[in-house]
Amino acid sequence: MKTNTAIIICAAAVACALILGGAYKYKYREQHTIVVTGLGEEEFVSDLIVWRGWLVVDNPSVTEGYAQLEANKRKVQDFITQKGIRTEDIVFMFVDSYKNTEPIYQNGDYVGQRFTGYTLRQQFTVESIDVEAVEAISREISVLLAQGVQLESSQPDYYYSKLDDLKLELIEQSTADAKARAEKIAAQAGAKLKKLKSARMGVFQITGANTNEEFSAGGNFNTSSKNKKARITMRLEYNIR
Repeated sequence: MKTNTAIIICAAAVACALILGGAYKYKYREQHTIVVTGLGEEEFVSDLIVWRGWLVVDNPSVTEGYAQLEANKRKVQDFITQKGIRTEDIVFMFVDSYKNTEPIYQNGDYVGQRFTGYTLRQQFTVESIDVEAVEAISREISVLLAQGVQLESSQPDYYYSKLDDLKLELIEQSTADAKARAEKIAAQAGAKLKKLKSARMGVFQITGANTNEEFSAGGNFNTSSKNKKARITMRLEYNIR
């Protein structure tokens, strides 16, 4: 019985030694890597602008309203093309029409609604590579208002047509930056880099060039600024010797 107990204790000791030895080897192996993060960023100027506006007409007659809307549409189109924008860069959407009513009260009690006319709305979009011209147009809509055109508009959106090329450049930059960091760390530790073990790209961030925009976990894509900054990080893990 004592012999069996001794055998069991010895077997347990050997098993523990093997487990501890494996854990030590795993830890040792894990310590022979370097993990670094590199950064690639570049400022650029948008080369595409999108400006949206809405024509609005209020009229008791839907037929007269459509005629007025068509006249205003021609005024807007003429104004934009006279600034050098091509006709094909202007797109007018379908027309939304709404019936307007107002409540009727008698002796303070609600008794129904009264029809007051129609509101017609038509969105248009100007998309052009002539960024400066469209910017000027968006600031000069008071000229159309003076002509009796009821118009609403939003701030222009800015885009970049060579975004894919820029993204590749930033990946190259951030990878080179990460490798340089890894080499410096390894040199300070008296080691050398071996093969790359893993690489992972961070999210693509585009912010205004001179803003304090926060980065988003899902990536940021600024469209409100003409001058932008793009940013990518790369996380590299190297084996070392």
